[in-house]
Amino acid sequence: MLRTRASYSMSMRILFLGDVMGRAGRQAISLALPQLRREWRLDFVTVNGENATGGMGLSPEHAHLLFEAGADCVTLGDHAFDQRSMRSYASSEPRIIRPLNIAKSGAPGTGARVFDLPDGRRVLVAQVLGQIFMKQPYSDPFSAIEPVLRAHPRGGRVQAALVDIHCEATSEKAALGHWCDGRASLVVGTHTHVPTADAQILSGGTAYLSDAGMCGDYDSVIGMQKDEPMRRFVTGMAQARFEPAKGPPTLAGLYVETDDATGRATRVEMVRLGGRLAQAGPAPVTLDWGAGDAGA
Repeated sequence: MLRTRASYSMSMRILFLGDVMGRAGRQAISLALPQLRREWRLDFVTVNGENATGGMGLSPEHAHLLFEAGADCVTLGDHAFDQRSMRSYASSEPRIIRPLNIAKSGAPGTGARVFDLPDGRRVLVAQVLGQIFMKQPYSDPFSAIEPVLRAHPRGGRVQAALVDIHCEATSEKAALGHWCDGRASLVVGTHTHVPTADAQILSGGTAYLSDAGMCGDYDSVIGMQKDEPMRRFVTGMAQARFEPAKGPPTLAGLYVETDDATGRATRVEMVRLGGRLAQAGPAPVTLDWGAGDAGA
């Protein structure tokens, strides 16, 4: 557990869950998140859902499932619009956040939004795509996030500010984390589907993790059934489509507490529940996985 001292009257409990991968990931969210909201008394939950539908994109139906489970906000990524129906859905559903810099102009939906909590507190959520090793030549994420953070000072216009940095390279994620330090409450990386071990509070009071990992089956190759990825690595030839692994899921992400008066992070904990990985979280919890949804 990591803590820093802070003087505050109220704190916010935030949970960020990493890339939801196929049916196994959806099961982990739908079965565990309602319980976690109660037991950890969560104020705000963000879920990265860009791989929730068959491992490639997010459908409106599966977005609705994530919201029903207790997500206040769903972020996307470079697969934001792999499901064509997401284009119109993102324009009509304000709880969907796509990357600020996914297109030069005309992208559906929004890349940043302020969410109003029932008690009057406000949370900014924004997302940017990295440039290094990414397939598309996305625009500069530093320039994209700068005006958003400047317009929404934490502890002022918003009580907390969360940034999802969807990047391939950990160096780019770390640089973005330090760029946002002192202005964001939480900067967390997504995209690589492997949780890193560098959860920390930066010198300016920003909680940081290079990658939250995925919510899905870790007996896999980053969430996909193993045979086809291994075949392609060994032979250089594709024989079948990638298919999401469907074994017991792990819920992976980050828990953060922030000071309402300043927006600084005061506590950060990695989250790993169920499945194959070593368990971690802010408090012990026994999950009742039960039965989940069907589909890809």
